Amino acid sequence: MTKLDYNSFNLVEGIKEVNMAFAHDTELALSAAAALVNTEQSDGDQLADVPALDRFVAHWGWTGSRRGDNSELDGVRALRPRLRGLWHMDEDGVVAAVNAMLRETRALPQLVAHDEWSYHLHATPPDAPLADRMLVEAAMAVVDVVRSGELDRLRVCGAPGCDDVVVDLSKNHSRRYCSTSCSNRVNMAAFRARSAGA
Repeated sequence: MTKLDYNSFNLVEGIKEVNMAFAHDTELALSAAAALVNTEQSDGDQLADVPALDRFVAHWGWTGSRRGDNSELDGVRALRPRLRGLWHMDEDGVVAAVNAMLRETRALPQLVAHDEWSYHLHATPPDAPLADRMLVEAAMAVVDVVRSGELDRLRVCGAPGCDDVVVDLSKNHSRRYCSTSCSNRVNMAAFRARSAGA
């Protein structure tokens, strides 16, 4: 389980420097969806209040209107189980879920350019509810994953006791853990086991 540190990731530069498996807006939306799912932890909710949502929205660069109230927060929190489900379904299940998400929100994909981003897809108007915009962005990103035959890039952390979701954007499909702390914990346990047996 990870404690999310949004400050350690420079959003635009981090995406541009990676060997990209997908378009920049797809990778960003996938990463934001995973981060949103992972805000729900067994030891506490990392979207506990509106200021926490404000920080999350600012970090991930969400644009458009905001209500900034508890109703908006509740709407965003309600997305987490639906999005988490995408990491646990087979391809047909993902397709059915994504199609339902896009139908519900009446998504209408259009190319837009704003801020420092070149043309990319938005499928909701900027005044749509934040939860709808987040759901559609995640669904549109998963559309690209399915169309590319890369659904195996959506996985659950390989560390025992951690159920955080992972988006593997590595070139060689090698990311297994949600964070460095989970990776280090597994590697340390393996080292100790080898040392004990030597």
